[in-house]
Amino acid sequence: MSVSAAVMSADASWRERWLARLDRWLSSPDLYRWALLNPVGRWIMRRRAQQLFDVMAGFVHSQVLLACVRLGWFERLLEQPATLAELQHSSGLPADALQRLLGSAISLGLIEARGTRYGLGPLGTPVAAHAGLRAMIEHNALLYADLRDPLALLQHPEHSGMHAYWPYPTGAAEEGRAAASTPPQASPTTSAPAGPTSLSLSDFSQARADAGQSARYSELMGRSQRFLIEELLVAYNFAQHRKVLDVGGGHGSWVMALARHAPQLQLMLMDLPPVAELARQRVAEAGLSERIACHGGSFRSDPLPAGADLITLLRVAHDHADEAVLELLRAIHAALPSGGQLLLAEPMAEPGGQASRSDAYFHFYLLAMGRGRLRTAAQLSALISQAGFTSVRTIANPVPLHGSLLLAQKA
Repeated sequence: MSVSAAVMSADASWRERWLARLDRWLSSPDLYRWALLNPVGRWIMRRRAQQLFDVMAGFVHSQVLLACVRLGWFERLLEQPATLAELQHSSGLPADALQRLLGSAISLGLIEARGTRYGLGPLGTPVAAHAGLRAMIEHNALLYADLRDPLALLQHPEHSGMHAYWPYPTGAAEEGRAAASTPPQASPTTSAPAGPTSLSLSDFSQARADAGQSARYSELMGRSQRFLIEELLVAYNFAQHRKVLDVGGGHGSWVMALARHAPQLQLMLMDLPPVAELARQRVAEAGLSERIACHGGSFRSDPLPAGADLITLLRVAHDHADEAVLELLRAIHAALPSGGQLLLAEPMAEPGGQASRSDAYFHFYLLAMGRGRLRTAAQLSALISQAGFTSVRTIANPVPLHGSLLLAQKA
C-alpha cells in the first residue's frame, strides 16, 4: 500500500470512529436532558422531533389529501366557501368524522376556516386549479396499497399493483430489476416513480400495447405533465429551432402546447402505434394537423423520424434501465443532423448523496411500477455522452421538482 493510500485509509478510519462516537452521544438520554435545559438545544431537539414526526405521519397526511380529493372539496371550495352543514350534506360523513377530516385538512394547510365557512388553504389552491394533480393524487392510491408492506415490495416488486397498472411486458420488468442490481458501465445509478412518466416506447410489444391500457397511461401522463410543460416554455428558447420531434409523446399535450407557444415550429410526435393514433385524433380536434405529424413505432424496431433539429425527451429515461436508455439516446443521436440538439427533462436525484425529500417518493414509485431508475444529472450526462453527444449542459428550471433539464448537442 502506498503512503498516500495509507494516509487516506487512516483518515477514513478516524472519521468513522468519530462519527460512531457522535451517533452514540447524540442518542444519549443525558444529552436530551441537557438540551431540554438549554435554549439552543431545545430549539434543535424540537425541530428534529417535528421533522421525525412528519416523516412518521406522512402516510396519514397523504390519506387526508386523498380523502379531500375524493370528496371533491377542492373544486367545490374554489367555486365558493362552504359551511360545515353544506360539507356534511355533500359528503355524507357523520359529524364527528367530518370534524376530524376538516381539522386534519386545516392543520395541513389544505383548507382554512373563514368564520362560519371553510375555504381553500394555501396548499389546497394548486390542487383545486390543476386536474392533473388531482389525478396523480388519486393514482397514488395504488402506490399506497403497495407500500403496506415495504419489505415485500422491495423483495417482489413484480407483484405490485402499480406493476399491473402499467402494461409493461414481464421481460421488461425483469430487465429493469436486473439492471438495478448490476452496476452499469456508463455510470452507477440507484434503482428507483418515478412520478408520472411519458409512455414507454422501448418495452411494449405491439401485441401488449392494448389501446385501452395505452389510453389510460397516456391520459394520466398528459394531465400530470402540465406543470413541466409550463416550466419548459419559460426555461428554454424554442424560437431558435425549426422542427421539433417529441419521443414518447403520449397524447400530444406537450407538442400541442409547444405549437401554440411557438407558431414558427413544425412538430412531430413518435409513440407506439395505438398511442400515436390517439394523439393524431387529439391533434386533429385541436386544428393542428398541418403543423404536427404523429408517427407510430418503437425505437427498438423503427428508426426515429428524421428532419428535426431538436428532439425532446420528457420523463421517459427514468422509466428504463441504462441499456434501454442508451439505445434510445443512440437512436436520437442518429436521427439528428450535425448541430442538432436533445432536450431531456425528468426528475433527477441530488448528487453526492445529498438526497432531496422527493427522491424517496421517486425511488419507490419506480420500483412499484416494475422498472426505472432515478439518476443524477451527472449519470444521465454520462449516458448521453456515451451515445455520441459532445456537449451536455444543465438548463435552469424554476421548479426542478417536476423535472431538471439537460441540453445536449450533436457535433
